[in-house]
Amino acid sequence: MIRCARPGDGARFSAAIEASQPALAPWLGWVTPPPTPEQAEQRCRRAYARFLLNEDLMALFFLKADGALIGGSGLHNANWALRQFEVGYWGHPQYSGQGLMTEGVRALTEHALTVLKANRVFLTTDARNEASWRLAERAGFALEGVLRNERFDLEGKLRDTRVYARVCTA
Repeated sequence: MIRCARPGDGARFSAAIEASQPALAPWLGWVTPPPTPEQAEQRCRRAYARFLLNEDLMALFFLKADGALIGGSGLHNANWALRQFEVGYWGHPQYSGQGLMTEGVRALTEHALTVLKANRVFLTTDARNEASWRLAERAGFALEGVLRNERFDLEGKLRDTRVYARVCTA
């Protein structure tokens, strides 16, 4: 099940990030330190408000069977004039290798392309984060290029960035 973050999700969001933090920390600065349940609740409330204002979509992925929070994604940095969105994602390592994150990212991207009439959905990832760029490829994104020494990593060292996109073909 995919839905936007909303009030009341904070405790589950906090617990999922805390459990996933060792796997996510090399790539996502916002997971260190993991948010407290109160901080996570505030983040979910702000995310819901931004969703209602059509500014951002922080999506959470849940298992249908038991409601477990298995990861998240989102459509960020919306450019409504160009109909362009940046997609991001993170997954709980307990559920990796099952195709769930790929399914969720693919579905969210299809939503952007069909319902939101996006012309372009793109993502960037550290070239060393093979799990992330492999997921992008499985979700149907095409590698557009590698930007060398494009930004600093979390340790302050220059990194290469892989850029992927899916574009409207109609």
